[in-house]
Amino acid sequence: MKKVLIITYYWPPAGGPGVQRWLKFVKYLRDFDIEPIVYVPENPDYPIVDNSLLKEIPKGVTILKKPIFEPYFLAKLFSKKETSTISSGIIKEEKTQNFLQKLFLYIRGNFFIPDARKFWIKPSVKFLSTYLSENKIDAIITTGPPHSLHLIGLGLKKKLELKWFADFRDPWTEIGYHKKLKLSVSAEAKHVALETEVLSTADHIITTSFSTQDEFNVKTNKPVSVITNGYDISAENSTELDKKFTLAHIGSLLSVRNPENLWKVLQELTSENNDFKEDFVLKLVGKVSDDVLSSIKSYGLEPNLELPGYVSHQKANFFQQTSQVLLLIEIDSLETKGIIPGKLFEYLAARRPILALGPKDWDVENILGETNAGTYFGYKDEESLKAHILSMYKLYKTQQLKVSSINTEKYSRKNLTGELAKLLKE
Repeated sequence: MKKVLIITYYWPPAGGPGVQRWLKFVKYLRDFDIEPIVYVPENPDYPIVDNSLLKEIPKGVTILKKPIFEPYFLAKLFSKKETSTISSGIIKEEKTQNFLQKLFLYIRGNFFIPDARKFWIKPSVKFLSTYLSENKIDAIITTGPPHSLHLIGLGLKKKLELKWFADFRDPWTEIGYHKKLKLSVSAEAKHVALETEVLSTADHIITTSFSTQDEFNVKTNKPVSVITNGYDISAENSTELDKKFTLAHIGSLLSVRNPENLWKVLQELTSENNDFKEDFVLKLVGKVSDDVLSSIKSYGLEPNLELPGYVSHQKANFFQQTSQVLLLIEIDSLETKGIIPGKLFEYLAARRPILALGPKDWDVENILGETNAGTYFGYKDEESLKAHILSMYKLYKTQQLKVSSINTEKYSRKNLTGELAKLLKE
């Protein structure tokens, strides 16, 4: 049986989408004759905690741990709320940022390159160099963000003869929030140089989207493969649906993940149709930025708004399966067309109609098309979006709102782990 060392920052009890990908790969790798060994920080500062995920760690898996120094605890001396918000990826629009928020972003972008976990690189390279010298490991995998973990892989690759796979759950310099870090010219150059070195040194690059694959193919001559995220819950749904006409978004809503055309259309529908107003609920499950909340309230939708806050992964699955319509929202920018939110695949498993709003040429649009699981709209669409929501509402009123999805099995976590196993064995 081959052995693979997986270097990841996010691991239970971490909550949120970052932990799911490699927790599920680890769950199924043994089914493909690969033994996973996981290396994680001993004392991480996770912005979101979900203790329910601890029970999903497979029995007997070796977990290596090494202490990490994270500067976030110093920033929390000044503002615990702002530090937690920024570390969660929720960055306010610049015009609404106060002095402390701007200062934190400048320090984060220019003094912690590539990110605030940089202090884990050297001790990890030292510790793992010894471990790898004493134990037969067939390959290592680093997954980011945080991209500091790819620098651990880079350090190990320079010291030892080994196969290194660099897994990018999100892009590096092309990710949406990168430009918000108030980077100096020299700091931006350092990010680009580090990204280039990782892409040109790793033996194989893995991405979660086809657009990111295209981006990296321009930057490196190393092989780049796509293994998307997926779902690991039963496609059979016997849970009773919400009585109300719920449009539910599961996950964080960043400041610029704010489709005002949707809020405008919903305002029009609630003002024009009293039955719709009585039946409609906008349910936002997870962390929501103040900017998005202000926008929603400015359109008079507060009476129809529900904010359950962050919930466990199990509870999130419940909301996905019981909601009438599932909202998938991404930032409207060129940089985000390759972002395929992990929640999309659990939405597929929930078998509820998906209403997606995002950038032009979004990779998600292709997946919705091949699975017949939902409909995509841009940030400027209004009339067609309004008509679609109204048509779904009419189906809801006659209890006929459903989805006939196809070809979703390819996105099961076990099938995707099989794809990963093929790469590792090659």
